[in-house]
Amino acid sequence: MDVGLQVESRAGDMSLPGTPADTIAEKDKFFDDALFLATNLTDGQTFSDVLPLVNWWAGFSASTENANGEKNSIVYGLYRDGTELRGVYYQKPEVARAACQSTDACDYPILLGNDPFYGGLGGTCTVTTSSPANGPAVLRHELGHSIIGVGEEYDRGQVYRGVNSARTPEAVPCTHWYSNPSIEPKIQRSNMPIQAYPWTLLNTTQAWSRAFTSAGSYDSYLLQFSVSGVTASTDLRVEVDGKDLGWEVNPVVGLDRWIYNMKFDDNLLPGAHQIKFTLLNQELQGTAQLCNLEVIEYDENDAEFNFEPEFHGIFPTYSSTNATTYRPTNDLCLMRTMHSPDFCQACIEGLWISLLRNLALIDNVTQAADGSGSTNVTLGLLPLAQFREHPRTTESYIISWIAPNGTTLSQWDNKTNALLGNDLAEVDVEIQFSTTQVRVGEAGVLKHRETIQLQ
Repeated sequence: MDVGLQVESRAGDMSLPGTPADTIAEKDKFFDDALFLATNLTDGQTFSDVLPLVNWWAGFSASTENANGEKNSIVYGLYRDGTELRGVYYQKPEVARAACQSTDACDYPILLGNDPFYGGLGGTCTVTTSSPANGPAVLRHELGHSIIGVGEEYDRGQVYRGVNSARTPEAVPCTHWYSNPSIEPKIQRSNMPIQAYPWTLLNTTQAWSRAFTSAGSYDSYLLQFSVSGVTASTDLRVEVDGKDLGWEVNPVVGLDRWIYNMKFDDNLLPGAHQIKFTLLNQELQGTAQLCNLEVIEYDENDAEFNFEPEFHGIFPTYSSTNATTYRPTNDLCLMRTMHSPDFCQACIEGLWISLLRNLALIDNVTQAADGSGSTNVTLGLLPLAQFREHPRTTESYIISWIAPNGTTLSQWDNKTNALLGNDLAEVDVEIQFSTTQVRVGEAGVLKHRETIQLQ
């Protein structure tokens, strides 16, 4: 049995005017982009813990080009919704399915769009782009949807489900990860007085502004917003109640979308407030775009909100309809914070279970006669615990050899090799894997039992 999960990254293209598609001349670029993404996700972060279970494959599918230089064969039909740098959708799911089914190395297909801007999608096919600033962040987030089956953790989403989401504080699926079980369920106190996805192109003649109201009963607030097409801090002024907040651009992003977080220790006073975005560079009209924004207020001075990154508790999340669900951490998890490289404990546990569900802990079995009538049986296990390239004490295997009458052959306990006499026609082997990253497993996922017929 081949060890691991095969993730196939096939060439995609963007069916948008002015957006390049992959032609045969761009084959090397595709493989460079695919390697960049896979390396970013596995080199010491995100998927590094489960790396022995995962193989990353890349397969190239070229678009064709006519005599006028136009792309006339869109392989998977990738497209965006208007000017939004958010979702990237595909019009030809049947082509993607056929491509995946054409190889046995494709369990979770990824469509990689030849586009330098933010965008992606989770689900049957995971979609990302070759954006150098956002491609890896989008891919790890969307793979969370596709592999673990979890919903969002960020606000103003629509799908909240899975091991990282609860509809009520009394129905949390990951209570075993609480940092302080004695105080739970305790809702971390916050409030969201405004949230919006304007997706509006900015201009210098009229600022974009929106009024909102605060109850004034919180100690601090966070302004989160994202913009694209803005390349300098002097291009845009961001204000609350007429006060310039001193926003500064991320200089490495270029024209791509970027999510900014500005935390203020001052509280918002009771009553009406106004947030305003003013474009200052006329040359960016038609390019600069305000994508989304939200304001979150926190009650932190009374210890009613815990900002410790690793603290797992009950944190409210506000949907696009302002319905409230609950997530495990404040902003640790990449399912909430796009540029976090980490899953919360509930999600990493779900990742282990999702991957192991489709694998057997015993990868292969070999037998050899020893010349005296006995059989030397050797197990090849998934390369976890002591069999990793760099062994981990946080993981372990328990190995049991069991005779047909149910007697445990204790002399071979926790050994992958057993010398079995000719009085045995078969033997059962039971493997139990454990890791500190899984506290509550799923029946049959972390344990495997197999009957071996002796030759």
